Amino acid sequence: MKEVILKTQISSYETCEEFARDFKLGSNDLVLTNEYIYTPYFGELHLNVHTIFQENYGTGEPTDVMVDAILEAAARTDCTRIIAIGGGTVIDIAKIVAVSAGDSLDSLYEAPDQIKKKRDLVILPTTCGTGSEVTNISIINRTRLGTKVGLVSPHMYADDAVLVPELLKGLPFGVFATSSIDALVHAVESSLSPKATPYTRLFGYKAIEMIIRGYQKIKAEGKEARIPIMKDFLIASNYAGIAFGTAGCAAVHATSYPLGGTYHVPHGESNYAMFTGVLKNYMEIRQDGEIALLNRRLATLLGCGTGEVYDQLDELLGTILPKKALHEYGVKPEELEVFTKSVMEQQKRLMANNFVPLDEKRVLKIYQELY
Repeated sequence: MKEVILKTQISSYETCEEFARDFKLGSNDLVLTNEYIYTPYFGELHLNVHTIFQENYGTGEPTDVMVDAILEAAARTDCTRIIAIGGGTVIDIAKIVAVSAGDSLDSLYEAPDQIKKKRDLVILPTTCGTGSEVTNISIINRTRLGTKVGLVSPHMYADDAVLVPELLKGLPFGVFATSSIDALVHAVESSLSPKATPYTRLFGYKAIEMIIRGYQKIKAEGKEARIPIMKDFLIASNYAGIAFGTAGCAAVHATSYPLGGTYHVPHGESNYAMFTGVLKNYMEIRQDGEIALLNRRLATLLGCGTGEVYDQLDELLGTILPKKALHEYGVKPEELEVFTKSVMEQQKRLMANNFVPLDEKRVLKIYQELY
């Protein structure tokens, strides 16, 4: 059994200038980012690099159409290293650019075992949620399938993950909220996974503690209280990435993908919509084992009894981001069975990591309860 997978070197710098100097950015580098990130943090450095600004190819989370267009643009350069600076969209696309020499996205999905790394990859996260700077997973909305689907390969790990707190200074509170909740979900799901180990739980539970303590500070002192502790959230996100990179995510992510893919709900928010609903259904099936340990830890952090942890967790998260029922996103009752079928057919990789097995009837029940 694999205890922990760490294939990416992790570095940290206080400023972007320090990073650019130490990594010797130059003409062999393709920087994939957003212009609103690149200009204030790297523009004055006058770097001799190629750039692709993701927003020129589409907005929102990555789709197959957006990725194919960026792959074509990247193929026109002779760059040997990809520098990804951004949130989940940029990072997921960059992993694919690193393994494509002009190959289409569909061809990579069709033969994932044939994927090989074509370019070195360096990732700088600009949110505190994905943790994917240390994973080998890319999540793309495959519009022709109507859902998000993960692409996984050992060749999609970044060579370097670089944490630069300066990049989070201008992060809007809404993006902070959805991304950090995503990190919390990563930490919880990986800790409950049957693939979890003492090593992954070490990172996962520490991430849970750091994120919840941070939320409690924000609840008590207001939104601006996050600013001095953004580095803590960035590190917690990275810890959660290390945890789920080995142990995997599960039903919360699996059930969130049809919602995000169909109604373009931000990834962290769609996870939040499903989060405690999935945990409560786990508890209906089994109350002992790792979930009992998780609940005791949550009870200590939240200052409540173990029977109240999910309601108290929802209340705390609600002060960071108000929770919506599925119908508030526009979901129609007849779509719940469609979503369920999509999960059971398209998300088997994630569903294999559930704390307890969930059948089609149970998944539909979760959707109906959260509707």
